[in-house]
Amino acid sequence: MRRAFIFITFMASIAIAATMLAACAADSHASLPSFLRTEANEPPPEPAPDVKRMVREQLGSVFVSTSYPREVQVSRPLREVRGSGWTACVRAEVTSATGTPLGVQTYRITISEGVITDRKRVASEDNCVSETYEPI
Repeated sequence: MRRAFIFITFMASIAIAATMLAACAADSHASLPSFLRTEANEPPPEPAPDVKRMVREQLGSVFVSTSYPREVQVSRPLREVRGSGWTACVRAEVTSATGTPLGVQTYRITISEGVITDRKRVASEDNCVSETYEPI
């Protein structure tokens, strides 16, 4: 009988302790490991950029001015896989520095906080090949 009383008392104290711990908030100021804390200061996600306007206004950051880009087209913006920015595909007819037509060149641009921060030429296996494009 005494063992049963001790067992019930022990279980009741565990239940009370668990209830008290559950009532504690796991915010960014708690002394809990980081994976248990909620992030209170995460910035809201950046809204989708107007890629057409950005490329039109910042064409020099995508194409060299001496390439004389023509028939410039853009894809819809997609969230970056890693990071908080956006990516989009841009393609245009361009010429070389000697004036020789190079044909259509496609670039993937990275957009962060309303600015084109990076661009790189895409390869044939890139998903820019399957994107739908609209003229700017």
